[in-house]
Amino acid sequence: MGIAALNPSYRLTTNNCLMHPSDNLLHRLKELNEIGIALSQQRDLNSLLETILIAAKRITNADAGTLYLHESEQKMLRFEILRNDTLARQKSPMGAMGGTSGVPITLYPIQLYDDAGNPNHAMVVSHSALSGETVNIPDAYAAEGYDFSGTKKFDAKTGYRSKSFLTVPMRNHEDEVIGVLQLINAQDRESGAIVPFSTDDQQLLESLASQAAIALTNRHLIEQLEELFEAFIQLINTAIDDKSPYTGGHCARVPALTMMLAEAVNRNTRGPLKDFVMTDKDRRELRIAGLLHDCGKITTPVHVVDKATKLETLFDRIHLVDTRFEVLKRDAEIRRLKTEARGLKTEGGEKYSAAQPHNNLSSVFCPLSSDEYEARIRQLDADREFLRHCNVGGESMSAEAQERVRQIAVYQWHDADGKAANFLSDDEIENLTIRSGTLTAAEREIINHHIDLTIKMLESLPWPRHLKNVAEYAGGHHERMDGKGYPRGLTREQMSVQARVMGIADIFEALTAKDRPYKKGKTLTESLTILGKLKLGGHIDPDLFDIFISEKIYLDYARQFLTPEQIDEVDLSKIPGVNPDAY
Repeated sequence: MGIAALNPSYRLTTNNCLMHPSDNLLHRLKELNEIGIALSQQRDLNSLLETILIAAKRITNADAGTLYLHESEQKMLRFEILRNDTLARQKSPMGAMGGTSGVPITLYPIQLYDDAGNPNHAMVVSHSALSGETVNIPDAYAAEGYDFSGTKKFDAKTGYRSKSFLTVPMRNHEDEVIGVLQLINAQDRESGAIVPFSTDDQQLLESLASQAAIALTNRHLIEQLEELFEAFIQLINTAIDDKSPYTGGHCARVPALTMMLAEAVNRNTRGPLKDFVMTDKDRRELRIAGLLHDCGKITTPVHVVDKATKLETLFDRIHLVDTRFEVLKRDAEIRRLKTEARGLKTEGGEKYSAAQPHNNLSSVFCPLSSDEYEARIRQLDADREFLRHCNVGGESMSAEAQERVRQIAVYQWHDADGKAANFLSDDEIENLTIRSGTLTAAEREIINHHIDLTIKMLESLPWPRHLKNVAEYAGGHHERMDGKGYPRGLTREQMSVQARVMGIADIFEALTAKDRPYKKGKTLTESLTILGKLKLGGHIDPDLFDIFISEKIYLDYARQFLTPEQIDEVDLSKIPGVNPDAY
């Protein structure tokens, strides 16, 4: 007769070695400690919940178990993870539900209160959640005081026999029940027979439930902090969006394009960037940097951010120029009418000749014939349309056009005080002769300052280790590979791949954006042509440009964010800088 038969308190371990009860308990405590360490290291919530339940089954040698989470607002317990080894061996769908199983739980939640608001103490799990007490039942079919009708229906449906139950509440640091662990059918470690859960089982499970509650609470707190941080980011972008809807759209699209290109680089297995790898943490860090890359624009004046035309400040001053043209046209009409009233005579009584020279065509005292009047009106209308065209801005303004603005500027008109003045002020001349775009040099400095402020804002935050590169990624999207960018004049070698990725994303989004007040969104061909020239000019990373082309990131982005008329047929052979070997 063996030692185990003589002394039933001895148990066989998994490798059939005899173990004294004290050794067995020590082994289980050690196992519990290892479980606690594993729980503290688990980051994914579903995996954490599954780890908790599997660990609970393991240290008690239970055949089945369910983990419920307490929904305090709905006042119910929701089935979260369900595992049943016997049913799993039978290939039953009830063998594994919830968590990482991929099988959704279809069971109804356990209501903690009835319609009248009375607490539901009839069911074991609801009683445990409401009272905070552990319930240990040797045999559900012989138990009194609890409603096991649902269990019996489950058994009848599946052919299972639920017998021993151990139900333990999980309390957080504020002594609130956040969930319930319920184990079913403790198995004898020698014979496999279904036995009641022992006192040791109960104590170990209570200890595990406490550790699990702490781990679960910590995970929830971390998620809540992350959600709060994400909400704070969205708050900043909402403020920017409310201030300027054009910039708000940009802040949403740049992160999307950044991640598209970064994922393509991550997939890439050849060329200089073949060793670039991103983890999930790296992805989140880059996405956050993308969301915050223009946060400094929150202080940029609206009339600069949204300057749709060259003369726009708080309003478009081209309308003031229009008014002056009307004044000049009325002055011309007055001169013509006065000339007609005087019978086309000069002050000396001589007949007026249309060919007679006169220096001040704006003067209401200078005679003007009908033919000259018509010519003058045509000239003023042409000049007005010319200034309107100049006011819109564009890719490039010629020197001839700039000189014509200056010629119009010296027209004389009489202001509200009746004083003769130049037609355009110095500020208006400066704005209307802007060579490209709508911003003056001073306004461009204001716009460019947003990146300095972005870096300053982001570097002032106490980033955790896994987000320590956010400021560098976000602050580098206006740098150039040749070191001629801003604000720090970094070269390619001084920048991370992520920052260089964001630089391309920022430019391509700006080129294709259709919601800017000062330009139309360009087509794919137009945008790629400009991007290719920037590659050749040392502006953007050439290797990233090759992947942008070869992986057709531009097309993936276009299908999500561009209008159909912008998505034209791209002939890559005609795009500057395209490497034929890259595609």
